[in-house]
Amino acid sequence: MSQGGKRFLQAFGAVILISIFIIGWGFYQKIYAPNIFDNKKDQIIYIPTGSNIDDVVQYLEEEGLVDDSEAFMWVAQKMNYSNHVKPGKYQLKNKMSNKEIVSLLRSGKQIPVKLTFNNLRTSYDLAGAVGGKIEADSASIAFLFKDKAYLAKYGLTQENSLCLMIPNTYEFKWNTSAEEFFERMSVEYKKFWTDQRKAKAKNIGLTQSQVCVLASIVDKETRRNDEKPIIAGVYMNRYLKGWKLEADPTLVYASGDFTIRRVLNEHKEIDSPYNTYLYTGLPPGPICMPAISSVDAVLNYTKHDFMFFCAREDFSGYHSFAKNYIQHLINARKFQRELDRRKIRS
Repeated sequence: MSQGGKRFLQAFGAVILISIFIIGWGFYQKIYAPNIFDNKKDQIIYIPTGSNIDDVVQYLEEEGLVDDSEAFMWVAQKMNYSNHVKPGKYQLKNKMSNKEIVSLLRSGKQIPVKLTFNNLRTSYDLAGAVGGKIEADSASIAFLFKDKAYLAKYGLTQENSLCLMIPNTYEFKWNTSAEEFFERMSVEYKKFWTDQRKAKAKNIGLTQSQVCVLASIVDKETRRNDEKPIIAGVYMNRYLKGWKLEADPTLVYASGDFTIRRVLNEHKEIDSPYNTYLYTGLPPGPICMPAISSVDAVLNYTKHDFMFFCAREDFSGYHSFAKNYIQHLINARKFQRELDRRKIRS
């Protein structure tokens, strides 16, 4: 071969090698080069249930998270992401490559959502506290609280459905539906109601739901955990003797006005099954989501002879207890005078 031919082949080979390198570098860039904008911080993304690969790409584009959406789509298709789109809440770290992004999203490794709920009045309050933090919205959760057929699966009614919810902090996947939320809380409910707690409920003659209802009244009477078993004992004394419970917090609940600070005689006339001044026995459902300490206070109520109690006039949050009505009136007048002095009228 002539010298010129050799030089041609050498040059041609160099061009081929350079072309291969350029093509290879292009593939490397698509797959391994960073494609998340350098935002100096991690980014949280939400992929709704039912999303497909096009939805994900559109979301990343709209949020301005990827530098080259075409490169992302190319890698996603090569990794068969279209058949592995999983809804959820994901954390994209700064400068992730397309391969790393797709691997994360198709793995389904979500960031858990922490839900804390306590001190809530109604099922609507709970629906509002949970909806939006998981994929299920508040309306879908509230709907199940009123679905008689659905609640019957858990042995619940519309009135006592809140008893299923044990206040605490829980971890959920973001893409949790309303039904999945209820199912998870059913699991937590069964964990809470150990054999020991169920035995205690049986020993005091109450069902689990009745314990919850009475605990909700105790919960609204005091925030002092050391006093809860004593107050629970007063109500158990009344309940076992067949007295009306005459619990002021039930009047507040029956009125629907949770801003009431002073219960008046007019509130005692409200015709509601929650009015324990009118009706004997426990209300049909809890008047709030009781704290665990309140439930345990009922299960372990203090056995004593007190039949009455009244808030102390020092506004310490504690109560004065009495065995008879005459002593109770003395205690009540002290508190009422202090209410008048502080000009608390309603």
